[in-house]
Amino acid sequence: MNIREKLLNIQANLKAPKGQFNNFGGYKYRSCEDILEAVKPLLNANKCILTITDSIEQIGTRYYISAKAILLDAESDEKIVNCAYAREEETKKGMDGAQITGTASSYARKYALNGLFCIDDTKDADTDEHAKQTGAEPKQERKATVKQIELLKKIAEEQGRTLDEEAVKNWSMKKASDYISKYKGER
Repeated sequence: MNIREKLLNIQANLKAPKGQFNNFGGYKYRSCEDILEAVKPLLNANKCILTITDSIEQIGTRYYISAKAILLDAESDEKIVNCAYAREEETKKGMDGAQITGTASSYARKYALNGLFCIDDTKDADTDEHAKQTGAEPKQERKATVKQIELLKKIAEEQGRTLDEEAVKNWSMKKASDYISKYKGER
């Protein structure tokens, strides 16, 4: 097989589930490490090597991490490269400069891998979109309570912001509760 056929085989067989959970946002996601763990057996089976490199690029006044995912055919030295960028934030609460760069690196690497291996954003089984695709019933979540909405409104006012009450009414109780808990922990 040439490298394109090997990549096609890897893309067709790679399953990288969303193994992480964001408590603040209330959603599942996959990390760079999740993708790497899932792809290693396929790399071995197809006699390919994967490397990821980072570089820092300045575009205008901002700095970006450029990540390259490089798939190398161990039998022929042919390679396929995919690149992705992530912008470094100037500041991020609770992080020093190295942590900010590391976060941007992880993000860029994940999206370089997503592009190389055509990792789709398959909907989680409890979403309305998944229900439409499969004909299954969506998981019903209880909506934010009036008390939670009032507390979120107060938090927004303390931060000098206005609350989009219509949007918050559609939040789940868990999402509202997680946001409130996070805010209280930062005070």
